[in-house]
Amino acid sequence: MKKLLITGASGFLGWHVCQLAKHEWEVYGTYYSHIIEPPDIKLVKVNLTDFQELKHIFSDIKPAAVIHTAAQSQPNFCQTHPQESSEINVTASNNIAGLCADYSIPCAFTSTDLVFDGLNPPYRETDAVCPVNIYGEQKVMAEVGMLERYPMTAVCRMPLMFGMATPTAKSFMQPFMQSLKEGKELSLFIDEFRTPVSAITAAKGLLLALEKVNGRIHLGGKERISRYDFGQLLVDVFQLPAIGLKACRQQDVKMAAPRPVDVSLDSSKAFGLGYQPLSLREQLQDLLST
Repeated sequence: MKKLLITGASGFLGWHVCQLAKHEWEVYGTYYSHIIEPPDIKLVKVNLTDFQELKHIFSDIKPAAVIHTAAQSQPNFCQTHPQESSEINVTASNNIAGLCADYSIPCAFTSTDLVFDGLNPPYRETDAVCPVNIYGEQKVMAEVGMLERYPMTAVCRMPLMFGMATPTAKSFMQPFMQSLKEGKELSLFIDEFRTPVSAITAAKGLLLALEKVNGRIHLGGKERISRYDFGQLLVDVFQLPAIGLKACRQQDVKMAAPRPVDVSLDSSKAFGLGYQPLSLREQLQDLLST
């Protein structure tokens, strides 16, 4: 089996990619602070911001392909720690693209729907980027830098992702469900829209992009939905008490990082390549049955 290097294997998306990829690849997953021991995956501790360590990993493993999911992906943290987050989000990403170019191997990178300002959705790959927060700015810089160094990179703009908790990471679903189960109030935005997918669906999209895409691709779902309406869907599918679910607006919540209103993705290019997300209800029902 060919070797696939997955950065950020202990992260929410990285863990799901590892689980899916191990059926087709010999998977090597990198971690830094959160050690996990998934079966059938070889884990490597590496500081991705140290270029010498990174070079050593490539020469040691000799991967046939790379999926780069490692990131500092909390917009509020990036807003308050721009230098620290830039080292992993921009510098390390550029270095990974450069090494993939040196080895002439496929590379897929996870960018974000937050590269857009939310004013002209749904967004296609060719639409101009205009991020409203530092996390989005860093992902734009990574996209540009990686494609300059290695035009064969598949730059995958990911939507909001949900799924069951992994050994070291949760999605936004878990605290939502916990609050409702405990009868606490859960206020969700009625004026923030995304095109979410499950992490399992996203992982399938990344593996498809690794094989078929050079340049930018959107891996969003087929439904545009607000956080509040997603909360209602969770209540329905998981049979949760709905009494605490309340509607609010972005302006009601103070956050370090500004948020765009509607970064719905037009993913028809990916759909044409065989990326086929189920409906949100079906994806949630699949999680319920696992």
